[in-house]
Amino acid sequence: MNNRYLRNVLIDGIGEEGQAKLAASKVLVVGAGGLGSPVLYYLAAAGVGTLGIVDYDVVDITNLQRQILHNTNDIGRLKIGSAALKLAILNPAVILRPYGEKLTEINAESIIEDYDFVVDCCDNYATRLLINDVCVKQQKPYSHGAVIAMRGEAMTYVPGAACYRCVFENPPQDGALSASSQVGVLGAVAGIVGSIQATEAIKYIVGMREQLILNRMLIIEAGDMKFISLKVKKNKDCVCG
Repeated sequence: MNNRYLRNVLIDGIGEEGQAKLAASKVLVVGAGGLGSPVLYYLAAAGVGTLGIVDYDVVDITNLQRQILHNTNDIGRLKIGSAALKLAILNPAVILRPYGEKLTEINAESIIEDYDFVVDCCDNYATRLLINDVCVKQQKPYSHGAVIAMRGEAMTYVPGAACYRCVFENPPQDGALSASSQVGVLGAVAGIVGSIQATEAIKYIVGMREQLILNRMLIIEAGDMKFISLKVKKNKDCVCG
């Protein structure tokens, strides 16, 4: 046993068998920003065997307040390159697959189909719904996360459970909701949500599936530090029906 993962192996429900499952798993993370940073760090540290990283953006100075994978020296560099450098240093055993492109209807299916679990760390409704629809079609489990200002949300889809489109059937119109460039986002809140998403991915891979956030959306209100679990009903007319 690799002593690097000893604290994982000691956890009831993981053990050496669960750690072996992590080493054999392939997880795709869409977005290497505020949510993707903690997700990628924790999945690499946990020993996930292969990490796919989808992001086409470059590091901007305004990212550094929350996107902890990147630092001042990375400004202007592609996020996938910056992320891969840090993750390779953290855990050289992890295979990294960077995709320096936007996830679209053209490439989403071919990218997602090779992975065991998907983590949605994107920042717009169109891509969130695209990830949802492809994962539902391909019967792929995935974790959704979002954060704005002092508020975050997370939910997990597995085949048979309610999906993201059961909550949001169609994306809001442009300008209907405030963006982080208007109201901000606290980096630590992104860290909370990203950590929850990484935990969900690990639990699914090792087999703790009864403990996932299923048919629920977890709302984090960091202002008064409330965690609210909302039931999500499966819509029989939804794509997941």
